[in-house]
Amino acid sequence: MISYNYQEFNTSPNRYLGLDGENVVVYEEQAEIGRVPLHNLQGIVTFGYTGASPALMGACAKRDVAISFLSGSGRFLARVSGEVRGNITLRKEQYCQTMDSEKSMQIARNCILGKVYNAKWVLERACRDNGMRIDVERIKRKSAFLSESMKRIRVCEQAAELRGLEGEAASVYFSVFNELILQQKTEFIFNKRTKRPPLDPVNAMLSFSYTLLTGMCASALETVGLDPYAGFFHTDRPGRLSLALDIVEELRSIMGDRFVLTMINKKIIKPEDFLQKENGAVIMEDNARKLFLSHWQTKKQEVIKHPYLEEKVEWGMIPHVQAMLLARYIRGDLEEYPPFFWK
Repeated sequence: MISYNYQEFNTSPNRYLGLDGENVVVYEEQAEIGRVPLHNLQGIVTFGYTGASPALMGACAKRDVAISFLSGSGRFLARVSGEVRGNITLRKEQYCQTMDSEKSMQIARNCILGKVYNAKWVLERACRDNGMRIDVERIKRKSAFLSESMKRIRVCEQAAELRGLEGEAASVYFSVFNELILQQKTEFIFNKRTKRPPLDPVNAMLSFSYTLLTGMCASALETVGLDPYAGFFHTDRPGRLSLALDIVEELRSIMGDRFVLTMINKKIIKPEDFLQKENGAVIMEDNARKLFLSHWQTKKQEVIKHPYLEEKVEWGMIPHVQAMLLARYIRGDLEEYPPFFWK
């Protein structure tokens, strides 16, 4: 199990989280092996199926400390949070817009436009920074295709067409993703995106990073008063964080993919950090997950200039800024929702 944002625990599947006064306590076979003050935590992530005590879940809900439950392979299972808060007027307007095909398309289109734009610039940045080590001509062709995709997305009016354009662009982008792996190339090979389950170490890390990013976006949306389950591009499904996934689309390549590439190319994560299960699923070892999360937290603290606000913010605050901008658009304070355009 791992808590994040101030404290990290080992990810052993035999450990259980409990509450003692104002402290989160980690138990292994009923023996206490660690504790951390609850007020130091912004969120808790647990791996495996041993879980957390009802007392701890209640205390976390009261203090707005979300607990996310993931399987041993990093697949999202559930999230426990406190009472629904937020502006009821804002949420009513959100629900109305999700049922208005024209307004819904406006938001969905901008989210996917942000996704394709950022994917394009991940490729362009790779050409600029590593032109002598990659097939620049091939990557430039894919980048040009993504540019054409953006033109079509801007004038797209139908949800089915938008989903097709998004899927096509993602396929083109991932077709050259292996080129961006510069170190440990024989051990970390990416052929295609596999999700349930991930079938190689690269996909295992991509899926894990997207899970973490989804949790960040869900928390950000709740903070500004929006319902993270009522989306515009992703359709409603019980238990599905559809709106959080909409925001994730913009940030996948720049926050998730680039981070995974850094972990590989800087040799922070090694081939021996992974296990393959009988069903072919590839998962990270416990210590590798801990290392991954430690570097993820460090990355979140890096400061960048937000392209729309033109203000300096930490990477970890980008989901909160986008959630705020989306809320302002839904309230009618902005003419359109400005996606995050990275360059």
